[in-house]
Amino acid sequence: MDWTRAIDAYCERTDPGYWAEPVNAVTNAAFLLAAAVMWRRTRGARLPLAGLLVAILAAIGVGSFLFHTHAQAWSAVADVVPIGLFILAYIFAANLHFWRLPLWAAALGSLAFVPFAMAVTPAFRALPFFAVSAMYWPVPVLILAYAAGLARRAPATARGLAVGAAILVTSLIFRSLDSTFCAAFPIGTHFLWHLLNGLMLGWMIEVYRRHMLAVRAAAAGKAGRGQPGEGRSGRSRRAD
Repeated sequence: MDWTRAIDAYCERTDPGYWAEPVNAVTNAAFLLAAAVMWRRTRGARLPLAGLLVAILAAIGVGSFLFHTHAQAWSAVADVVPIGLFILAYIFAANLHFWRLPLWAAALGSLAFVPFAMAVTPAFRALPFFAVSAMYWPVPVLILAYAAGLARRAPATARGLAVGAAILVTSLIFRSLDSTFCAAFPIGTHFLWHLLNGLMLGWMIEVYRRHMLAVRAAAAGKAGRGQPGEGRSGRSRRAD
């Protein structure tokens, strides 16, 4: 494989130059800004998976910047790999803490996204409008499925996931329209994919953070009230 093969995939790029996509390149700052905001919001919260997601989010911004400046095969890999890692890491976190699955099941459930995406992507690829972003459309489908499944168990988390899915669908629409509006709007619409995705990924980390803090608050409330049959000393009254 020629790792230096030039890639011309977006409306804004008209030549192989480094700054041929200035708007697409600069708007990757949205990912870095979202990562900075969520780093501050999760700092000290003892949420290692949130920290991992924040780090991957920053890597998405760097990888995407490399792709929209170098626009070569190697930078395309740098662009898509962090996105895939974020998806897998978030599914793992959701399985582990939203669904309360054991560690092994959460990991297997995360890896199951790969065959799920492989099965669903061809359906989107067969549809004219969806084809250009076919590999990404399984993600909002899965997020909405999780939101529906969590609607009773964790309604606030389910609503947060639904909001995230809605933002992602909107960003995918703009990604898919890039070449369509190229003649009328030379910079294209791909930059809106960056801005909205930065917002969406930051929001998804926030949904996870809020869920974890709510779980801790509920556990602390139960501990403060004491379990049924326990006195103020914490010893069971049945032992008296």
